[in-house]
Amino acid sequence: MSANDYVKFVTQQIVSYMDQPKEERKRLKNEKSQNRQPRMNRYFGMMPFAVSMMFNKKKKAE
Repeated sequence: MSANDYVKFVTQQIVSYMDQPKEERKRLKNEKSQNRQPRMNRYFGMMPFAVSMMFNKKKKAE
């Protein structure tokens, strides 16, 4: 991909964003934030979840 193609792509994305009404941009931003995974999963994957399940099992067994 040449630099000219990249500049053209970025310009198209900016123009399409600016053409959207403000309410639609806010709605899309809210939908995106609600559909996000929890931070622990997003940053560290499934390992924190697995460790927390392991500790919960030990607490229940006692």
